[in-house]
Amino acid sequence: MFGRRITLFKLFGFAVHIDASWIIVAMLVAWSLAVGFFPAQFPGLTGREYWFMAIIGAIGLFASIVVHELSHSLVARRYGLQMKGITLFIFGGVAEMENEPQNARTELMMAAAGPAASIVIGFLFYLAYAAGRDAWSTFTVGIVAYLAWMNWILAAFNLIPAFPLDGGRILRAALWHWKGDLMRATRIAAAFGSGFGLLLIMLAVFTLFSGNFITAMWWFLIGMFVRGASQASYQQVVLKRTLEGESVRRFMKTDPITVPRSTSVRELVDE
Repeated sequence: MFGRRITLFKLFGFAVHIDASWIIVAMLVAWSLAVGFFPAQFPGLTGREYWFMAIIGAIGLFASIVVHELSHSLVARRYGLQMKGITLFIFGGVAEMENEPQNARTELMMAAAGPAASIVIGFLFYLAYAAGRDAWSTFTVGIVAYLAWMNWILAAFNLIPAFPLDGGRILRAALWHWKGDLMRATRIAAAFGSGFGLLLIMLAVFTLFSGNFITAMWWFLIGMFVRGASQASYQQVVLKRTLEGESVRRFMKTDPITVPRSTSVRELVDE
């Protein structure tokens, strides 16, 4: 899933990495905030102030996603799952597991931890906004309000039952518990994910024709990511289940064709 990664720091024993793709998205987020969101919601400030608000807002969103993924990792460790770390990539972040959860309860608790953390963070930012909106500057109030809403949006989006989003994992856990079949549960949850991704792509086309290029761009990119990730996640589970417990002997060729090591590449190709 990831390309070049940079390790930023360790938190509660988990290494936090950033994928190179996230740098591009961070710049797009800051640009969207500086030229679109903040000027529309909080008029009357200078262009420089909007850019400072955008940069601080992007950093705050970065920190919120780290806490969201950290919650997944802490719960996973509590249930005995080995975690590789946390990586922020093009559309958010992921807590990297060594193995899939061993049962539906573990899957459910781990998946629900992230959205729950985002809801709590959003509530704390909203309390700060409510306490300071009449006393603080528009600059500060705008940033705090943005982070409150973004954490709630992050929680709501992740709770959509579309695998591999958290809601999709909750759906998979429920189906897994009900049917007792991880493969079937994953197939159904991944189908929801693929369909949801296609819906976002269609919404992007509609939004583009409505004249809102920035929103259309985000819907399209997120839709492509969700659709691709859902299909890849299902294929990964299928491959793992298919190969699980099998020996190398079953897949190796016992009588490979060989040539003398003195043979040149030209001779090998020509003959």
